[in-house]
Amino acid sequence: MIDEDTTSSEVDAVLHKRLLQLQQVSGLPVVFGGTTRRGATGQQLVISRLVGTMTDSLRGLVVHRGRGLGGAVVARGVPCRVNDYASTTAITHDYDRIVVDQERLTSIMALPVTVEGAVRGVLYAAVRDTQPLGDSALRNAGVVAAHLGRDLAALRTPPAPTRGVPSRGAPAGHPSAALHELARVIGSTADPELRERLTRIHRDLGGTTATVEPVPPAAALTPREIDTLRLVAVGASNVEIARQLGLSAQTVKAYLRAVMRKLDVRNRTAAVHAARNARIL
Repeated sequence: MIDEDTTSSEVDAVLHKRLLQLQQVSGLPVVFGGTTRRGATGQQLVISRLVGTMTDSLRGLVVHRGRGLGGAVVARGVPCRVNDYASTTAITHDYDRIVVDQERLTSIMALPVTVEGAVRGVLYAAVRDTQPLGDSALRNAGVVAAHLGRDLAALRTPPAPTRGVPSRGAPAGHPSAALHELARVIGSTADPELRERLTRIHRDLGGTTATVEPVPPAAALTPREIDTLRLVAVGASNVEIARQLGLSAQTVKAYLRAVMRKLDVRNRTAAVHAARNARIL
């Protein structure tokens, strides 16, 4: 349960952001999720955000602890998946009318979002065909769930007061840090019209003229390099990427060096921007 002084809009915003990332890294078309709260009968999950669903019927659904797939995750605190939701005997079927009849979901995974050792939310990813959910999709989804847990933990912690902060090395959220990030986005934007508009915005906000260099046509990235970059895009560290992909940290660094060389950029953030502009991600 998130603290009372944490607004639902803040929680909703970070949840929506992470669901979009979950859809991207898992490659699954339907994602949804919500946070937990204390109800009359114990801990409950309330689904609040949906991406790729056919109807709005899941929104506001209250999932009770131990009931259905999400309730099992709340009770156990571990990821769960089923490759034939309608027929599995591993869970209860309290929510089949919505999940099966209305949304026509077949294979579903659900992952706990933990804060300070307690389940504070659940993320789901699903398909509507006979495609089984692979280990890779589950591992990548776990990174997103972990980062959402950090987001929620940050919302529970009041920000430390800041004094005058110089432009370089400004913390995230500081205006100068945002201008610096915008300048990096401009430098990795291939579309000339968009680049010009962003440069104008950057200048209007008080930034110095951004160095704008056209992004070269993206060289072909290998599937493993793309997997690595997808995890970078959701904020995973090299250690997390190595663990999720079954690689060494040195191999991850080698992949990232190759990606930056192929995309002609100097850092991992710019590599993500360049890959998105080139529609690699």
